[in-house]
Amino acid sequence: MKEIIQEMIVVEGKSDTNVLKKYFECDTIETNGSAVEGHVIKKVKLALERRGVIIFTDPDYPGEKIRRTIDSAVPGCKHAFLPKEAAVDYRKNKVGVEHAAKADLMKALAAAKPSCATAAAEAEEISIDDLVACGLIAGAGAKEKRERLGVLLHIGYTNGKQLFKRLQQFRITKAEFLDALRQVEKESKDE
Repeated sequence: MKEIIQEMIVVEGKSDTNVLKKYFECDTIETNGSAVEGHVIKKVKLALERRGVIIFTDPDYPGEKIRRTIDSAVPGCKHAFLPKEAAVDYRKNKVGVEHAAKADLMKALAAAKPSCATAAAEAEEISIDDLVACGLIAGAGAKEKRERLGVLLHIGYTNGKQLFKRLQQFRITKAEFLDALRQVEKESKDE
């Protein structure tokens, strides 16, 4: 029996819809490209009012552009992120939701979090200085640390500037941040 997803899922195209419907009882809204048109925004707004929305785009630049466009126009949507390595078809050298395994899709959708783009974290905030001090902005291994941190916190991959914004958007507490950072550091020592 397929798991039922109540919210509408925003995806990039038909291939994403097909793979999600293979594993889940769900409905999707397809953007059909990174230039999100007005009629798509209207559908997303209506879906958010009636059922809720999960934005589930590819872990690449066009996917992030779509995510930012929709989040800006329709605040309050949930966001599901796939780690890039879970969404790669190495034979075709392509990245996308449609290439992910069922377990990775389930994990990403289960961890979907709402964005609070205009609200700062209520708990003790994480500063840019914290990110620099933890080696997440600039320096050897910063990119790899950010990638792993994004996976652990379910906020996707970001560059340094985007990391700060995402931590605020998803109201990641300093305690959550430090727990995930400890895990990243433990994993790098174990390698």
